[in-house]
Amino acid sequence: MAYREIITRPVLTWGTVAVGARLPVAAAPLALVFLVRERPGGYTLGAVLAAVYVVGEIVGAPLLGMRMRPERARPQLAAGLAAGAAGFGALGVAHDAHPVLLGVFAFVAGAGPAAAPGGMRALLTSLVPERAVAQAMSLESVLTFGIWAVAPALTAALALGTAPHAPLLLVAALMAASVAGLWALPAGWATGDDAAGGGGGTLRVVLGAWPVYVAGAASMTLLALAELILPALLEQRGIAIGWSGAVLAGFSIGSAVGAFVYGLRSWPGRLPTQNLVLLLGVSACVAVVAVLPGLLWIGTGLAVAGVMQAGAMLTRNLALRELLPPGALAAGYSVMYAAVGAGYAASGSLAGGLLRVVAPSTAILAGVCLTLLLAVVGVVGERRVSAGASGGVRAERVNLPPVPS
Repeated sequence: MAYREIITRPVLTWGTVAVGARLPVAAAPLALVFLVRERPGGYTLGAVLAAVYVVGEIVGAPLLGMRMRPERARPQLAAGLAAGAAGFGALGVAHDAHPVLLGVFAFVAGAGPAAAPGGMRALLTSLVPERAVAQAMSLESVLTFGIWAVAPALTAALALGTAPHAPLLLVAALMAASVAGLWALPAGWATGDDAAGGGGGTLRVVLGAWPVYVAGAASMTLLALAELILPALLEQRGIAIGWSGAVLAGFSIGSAVGAFVYGLRSWPGRLPTQNLVLLLGVSACVAVVAVLPGLLWIGTGLAVAGVMQAGAMLTRNLALRELLPPGALAAGYSVMYAAVGAGYAASGSLAGGLLRVVAPSTAILAGVCLTLLLAVVGVVGERRVSAGASGGVRAERVNLPPVPS
């Protein structure tokens, strides 16, 4: 199915609402650093606030996603986004408050809307025909990577050109606008007859897809290490660290291109196989970045890694959609969001620890080894889950009552 066939008014409306909901998330970490950087020890405090924000996302995504009712998701999405807007607004208005209070606001800003990305993705796929889900998710990825490319520059420009708290006031307004925009979209999505049961039933179904979450954490662990260690790697190679922004922009552009290309056609192989191949490709590219000298190799390696990283992200989201019933999709996407966030947070801690004892290039190679280990765990787990599902189907067939003649 061509992209032009899914560019409909509901999808365009969804995209507008998604920009208001997701640009604040992309801007938040840098905005928090700029908010307090002029205080004593400002950069350290900014890093702590950003970490608290991410912890809020990790806690809020599964906790709120598990409680989302698919048929009437709008009130829960609106409440979460409104809480996020309030948290960002409080950070902007009370920017001189005690650091502990700022931490509370940052946690609320992260936790409140944490289930919104999963709910919005489930809503998007309900707006297009089944055969066009891959294209819809590809467009979502292109939009997401575009937002992440624009947000840092916009945040820096506002913080330096207007006021340190100006980015937080802007993102609060954008998130509040996205709440109003939800009423231009359907109230929820249909679940059919295979919806997961509530409570523990949903939890069991969602956690049954754990190999997909491991794959998500693996790819984010690798890319987070590469991004966080990049300035130190450039310095090790004798390259000006100012090039780090351009190199990371190349990664974002590569990711947008990769997401678009993936949606152009159907690709051979099962989704877990595609994900593994792409994850191995990303690992190889990052290993090249760590081993080969020169800015050209580093920039090219990360750009190609971005192309394959986008495909890896799409395949794991599509695989999750295959494994879960419609009623559990928002919860599954939210758990994935938390797993990816946890992978990024763990990578930040690992990067800081490794750089104290080894060279940046060695730290990146260690991250590649960790990613490969997680990939193996994911593959073995996926085969076990598939075998268990096949066994369950065979058992059901054995116990079927005879068909009356």
